[in-house]
Amino acid sequence: MPFRFRRSARLGPLRLNFGKSGLSSISLGGRGASFNVPVARAGGPRTTVGLPGTGLGWSVEHGVGVPSASPEGLPNSRRFRPGQLDAFRQGCLGVLQEQLFAPGSHGQRLWDHNLITRLLADPTIGGRTQGLLAVIETPEAMQAYVMRAQSQDDAKRRAHRCVEAVQEALRLVNARGWLRD
Repeated sequence: MPFRFRRSARLGPLRLNFGKSGLSSISLGGRGASFNVPVARAGGPRTTVGLPGTGLGWSVEHGVGVPSASPEGLPNSRRFRPGQLDAFRQGCLGVLQEQLFAPGSHGQRLWDHNLITRLLADPTIGGRTQGLLAVIETPEAMQAYVMRAQSQDDAKRRAHRCVEAVQEALRLVNARGWLRD
């Protein structure tokens, strides 16, 4: 039997799952029930419910990013029919807002106290970091950024970039002592 090694990290209620090429999915939940959004793997969001310790479980892949059959005229079954990409982008945005910027979360506090705007005004922050933080400066900025995705993979990359931006913002804010628990 081959061995498997789980590579993951927790960010608040989120579990970031890593594969060979980087972030593969973002999960919420724990033993018994979880919701998983793929970032760098095929398929759509998946809900899993099970009885821990029994090996019994049920999993369903939601239809947002999963075409029911290969679309005619499109060689790649991961491409969307009209309207599916918009629904997928909305789904990604919803997960980001629910998980990273839920009421009372550190992400929400970044927005409530305009801490990202404060960071962007800091001349000691490099251009790459400023570009990363600008993605999540306001709820409207994050929404516009995610909704500009041109494909499923682009939407996943943009969602991943938003997660990276929140991590970096929290690191910088905590280093400056601006956000105390």
